[in-house]
Amino acid sequence: MNITFNQLQVLLKIRETGSVTKAAEALHLTQPAVSIQLRNLQDQFDVPLTEVVGRKIYITDFGNQIAQAAAEIAEQVHAIHYLSLAAKGQLTGRIRISVVSTGKYVMPYFLSGFLARHPGIELAMDVTNKAQVIDSLERNEVDFSLVSIKPDHLRVEQLELMENRLVLVGTNDTPPPEDGPGVPSLPDAPLIFREKGSGTRQTMETFLKQHGLTTTKTMELTSNEAVKQAVLAGLGISIMPVIGIRNELKDGRLKIIPFPGLPLTTTWTLIWPTGKNHSPAVTALLNQIEATKDEVIRTCFQ
Repeated sequence: MNITFNQLQVLLKIRETGSVTKAAEALHLTQPAVSIQLRNLQDQFDVPLTEVVGRKIYITDFGNQIAQAAAEIAEQVHAIHYLSLAAKGQLTGRIRISVVSTGKYVMPYFLSGFLARHPGIELAMDVTNKAQVIDSLERNEVDFSLVSIKPDHLRVEQLELMENRLVLVGTNDTPPPEDGPGVPSLPDAPLIFREKGSGTRQTMETFLKQHGLTTTKTMELTSNEAVKQAVLAGLGISIMPVIGIRNELKDGRLKIIPFPGLPLTTTWTLIWPTGKNHSPAVTALLNQIEATKDEVIRTCFQ
């Protein structure tokens, strides 16, 4: 038997993504290369590791047993790598972060300098909606999370990063809000929401309720990028974080629509459960972020 680590990585990534194509993308390989690695691994077993139903690939029960062993081997390989770097006096370890979807425009700028100085650090960053971010905290699956709205039901420690401003945006063709006595009206265009569980959705719904605003024309999309593209295409208007539309505002493809009560302001904040014991790598990262955040904000966001 001549199993290679690359073959095991391919099996693990196919189990994770449910697709040879997506596994190839994640591993930065071509699809034929992934298929060859999987076939070479399968040739060493008489029992199928995978099966194709319709056009989708599935891992068999036997394949899952091999994948579980592969995951344990991968952990040991990482441990060996960390030991090697630690012997050279380098900071090592794995840092796991969950980030609300709009936070992808923020978090990398606070990580880049640290990761450049400490090549022995391995980063896993999950970008998802607020509900799943909080769930990952509760399950202790991550070291800390980036949110714009802190959870009320969790006791957390925190490190505030920067302001998050949300504005009403549309294209240059979007009609202005209607003036007149009483409660102002939103422009006559469909209002585009993020999905339920999103922090932006929560902020937006709170604003509408507090100001007695209603709309019958709505649309729901599952990512901030999808909302932005829908607004750019003229499908409607939305309340969006400025951080994710800076380029579109600068080149005039989107415009801020002035409206009473806007912009809304929240704070990008790193949070982790109270009393959580951080690894030396995580502690070093948080310390550096706190020490350099003003410089990062000044250099990257102003």
